[in-house]
Amino acid sequence: MIALDFSPLSALIADFPVLIAGAAETLAENDRMFGLDAQTFWQVSAQLFNVALLCFVMTKLLYKPVKAALQKRTDRIEGQLSEAEEELAKAQELRLSYEKKMEEAGRERDEILSEARKTATETSTRLINEAKKEAESIRERTASNVALEWERAESDMRTAIIDVSAVMAEKFVSLAINKETHDRLFNETMTDLEGMTWRD
Repeated sequence: MIALDFSPLSALIADFPVLIAGAAETLAENDRMFGLDAQTFWQVSAQLFNVALLCFVMTKLLYKPVKAALQKRTDRIEGQLSEAEEELAKAQELRLSYEKKMEEAGRERDEILSEARKTATETSTRLINEAKKEAESIRERTASNVALEWERAESDMRTAIIDVSAVMAEKFVSLAINKETHDRLFNETMTDLEGMTWRD
């Protein structure tokens, strides 16, 4: 966009009352109203030149540097606003990233807890089943050992009873029977024992 520079014109308009006052003063000194002679022409030309020179100097010394400073300030403010918008966008992106990570961490935590519960349940079930099997095995071994001990005790008792009976019978027979009766009873007992079967 092309910027129009009205600064010299505005300076001329601002100095117009000074020009009028100078012309009135000149008229008062020369006792004449207004004369279009060479002196008036040169005075007006000199004043216009002075005004133009003043406008030019003021434009170079004040207007352009002030305009450049204002432009720099505008550019700096726009740059800061742009940087602020970029930082805001980065902050928004970082916040969204953190929220996403927090959500993922929550999901991972729930999965880990679920897996731990499942593992604990499986482990406790397995340990309970193993304990039940071990208890059953111990019960079966104990029952088997009791049965074996019972059979052994019965066998030992039979043997002891037979031994005691034999000793008692021998003492009784030796006192009460003679040799011939003894032989006969022994043979009968042996015959009976041979024909006898032991019951469990």
